[in-house]
Amino acid sequence: MSKKSGLSHTFMPLYLRWILPILVVLSILFGIFVPGMNAEAHPENLQLNDADRLWVMISAALVFTMQAGFLCLETGLTRNKHVISVALKNVADWCIASLCFYLLGFGLMYGESIHGLLGSNLFAFTDLNLPNTLPLGIVFFLFQLAYAGTATTIVSGAMAERTAFIPYLIATAVVSALIFPIYGHWVWGDVFLNHNHAWLKQIGYVDFAGASVVHIIGGTVSLMGIWLVGPRLGRFDRKGHLRKFEPSNIALAGAGVLVLWLGWWGFNGGSLFQFKSSEVASIILNTNMAGAAGALSAYLHGAFFQKQRDLMEKLIGGTLGGLVAVTALANIVSPLGAIATGILAGILHNLAFVFLSHKLKLDDPVGAVPVHAVCGSLGILCVPLFGKAELLPAGSRLAQLGVQVLGLGVCLLWTCLTAGLMFFVLKKYIGLRVSPLEEMQGVSLARLLPEETPLTEAELDSLLEAEHS
Repeated sequence: MSKKSGLSHTFMPLYLRWILPILVVLSILFGIFVPGMNAEAHPENLQLNDADRLWVMISAALVFTMQAGFLCLETGLTRNKHVISVALKNVADWCIASLCFYLLGFGLMYGESIHGLLGSNLFAFTDLNLPNTLPLGIVFFLFQLAYAGTATTIVSGAMAERTAFIPYLIATAVVSALIFPIYGHWVWGDVFLNHNHAWLKQIGYVDFAGASVVHIIGGTVSLMGIWLVGPRLGRFDRKGHLRKFEPSNIALAGAGVLVLWLGWWGFNGGSLFQFKSSEVASIILNTNMAGAAGALSAYLHGAFFQKQRDLMEKLIGGTLGGLVAVTALANIVSPLGAIATGILAGILHNLAFVFLSHKLKLDDPVGAVPVHAVCGSLGILCVPLFGKAELLPAGSRLAQLGVQVLGLGVCLLWTCLTAGLMFFVLKKYIGLRVSPLEEMQGVSLARLLPEETPLTEAELDSLLEAEHS
């Protein structure tokens, strides 16, 4: 691996040899010896009325609008010559996620559990009005489908401008059909079928609306993808210094942030699965406050402590980072706790934004990894810090912190291994990158598979010089 394009030679082998196996052992021990810590299952006789079903349906629609928000954000932050391919990938990944989650993913996530590992039925269902289930039926599927679409579309922006179309769609299929649903089963597997065993939830793990299930999954898949696909041509000069690539339309990216922000009202507010007006309003208030605090802390931190570099991108990323972080605990935190979560998320986003590009030499055009993987991890760890003590299922803040660290480690372990294997196989047998010539001209969706168009070093230098002149 080139020193200019990714993690060091020793980091990933060390990570795989020691840290991940330790997390596996801890996970197994907790699953065996700590079968339950006061974690509340969904009430078996939960009564829902039409207003509840309507609210969840509205929430599903709000979460679906996040697809449009991501499209605007990603096309606004990438370069002009690539906006068409970026936009159409966002449309295509929703189509792929819809089919794959319906045919396979939903059953793996919410079907009859096999030893708490994965679901075994509800594949390509015709009816979800079944005994001993959450009485939302197909409305519940549509809400969860919107979640699956969000997890998959996060990846498109991170790998934009150099990833071929078909390999990207294959990755979308694997994420929506396998990676997202199986981890989701460990956290939320008992939500639909009440007698299921969601082993992470049973030991007290808290992820209210998907900071790990959706955002860390999407952000970590993005991390593995950008590591294996490599940076965009010319992103780093021959000395490894970062070159500035001008985004096509910051105003459009800002509009995307606002659409995403609105979608988050349904993302978090709908996760209660009931329209208890005071509780829903509190959840949405917490969501809003965290996003606002994240935006301002990221902007001020960038202005005063990071030499005013990339302030527009940091304002956008801090906003989304605050929204991602509070997703873990929006139902158990006070508004002041939500603001504190957002402030930390904005600052941590900026630190990760710089570390990823300047230190690790990884190229993330839209900042998906700092926003979703890093701020999502922060949100999971904020549960014992800012969550109301009486609502923590582990019984104490220290015990809850231990459970949250375990759940976070399992999420990172699962996603790094599965996504890393997926992208490695795609890169080896199909190819991930478009040709240098196509990358310089603009990624095309007409070419089904990556096509090698070798360029001499002099030809490549000439293209890069023209690009930056």
